[in-house]
Amino acid sequence: MTDWLDAMETEGSLVSGQDRYSPEVRAELESMSAATIDRYLAPTRATDPLRGKSATRPGSLLRNSIQIRKAGDEVEAEPGFFEVDTVAHCGPTLQGEFARSVNFTDMHTGWTFTHAIRNNAHIHIRTAFDLLIEQVPFAVTGIDSDNGSEFINHQLIDWAGQRDVFFTRSRPYKKNDQATIESKNNHLVRRYGFYHRYDTPTELTLLNQLWTLVNDRLNFFTPTKKPVGWSTDTIGRRKRLYDKPRSPYQRLLAAGVLSSAQETELAAYKATLQPAAIAHTITEIQQELTQLAAGKTRRLQDQITWKAPTPGVLKTRAS
Repeated sequence: MTDWLDAMETEGSLVSGQDRYSPEVRAELESMSAATIDRYLAPTRATDPLRGKSATRPGSLLRNSIQIRKAGDEVEAEPGFFEVDTVAHCGPTLQGEFARSVNFTDMHTGWTFTHAIRNNAHIHIRTAFDLLIEQVPFAVTGIDSDNGSEFINHQLIDWAGQRDVFFTRSRPYKKNDQATIESKNNHLVRRYGFYHRYDTPTELTLLNQLWTLVNDRLNFFTPTKKPVGWSTDTIGRRKRLYDKPRSPYQRLLAAGVLSSAQETELAAYKATLQPAAIAHTITEIQQELTQLAAGKTRRLQDQITWKAPTPGVLKTRAS
């Protein structure tokens, strides 16, 4: 919260004495718990009734030669090891061609990188991985994927080998093995990109404009908690312990993997970010995406609903 308030005061979107903002209000905001913030924001968080579909298809090629990484394995000691997944922007049907977002998150810091691609063709997946290497401000040392054929293939394994990137995979049908990225898929891609169907070049361009802003917002200003162990409550039940909430940027600085020049460059970039302006632009892009895609998404949903046989029809035919 302090990061947000400092940046918004610098930006000029929060001025003491205007719009009910004051040092007292700032003190109240900084003292709020995460649960209280969620409770205050609950009325403004509208939910979309549409839901997505899973587009993961098992890739048997090379699967047995790639090391398995399971839920509960030791957490990485420094930044650089990323979980990755793709999210299909297919709306209510997997038929036809539609955009997908390749979503990465660093296991140590929570740093996120997201890039939308035209489809799951190897050339587009490789482009997303190349952009990850170019744009993440620290070295990528490892990748953990699911068993989808978009990841388990010779092209991507060769890519990792050429860059000395360690490659692992989760167990089939065990989403807990990739709990971190599955969570990011929900509160990053679905929260900001919704469940609409995006299948045009214009929508693809807008998605990538959106992800740049969302990643900056999450990486530099949004704190997260990480589990650090277990304890017991007053009646002996196990209780998860978490560390102090920090943004991925703060965790990256604390990790000590950046040079002084890199820290200075990253701090200078953070100083240029304007949280209120980012929020307004995100909303504008979301509104444009909704105008382009909501109508056709609901028409597809209506077609599927109309074509589905009713239980009474099935019973009549069976009899």
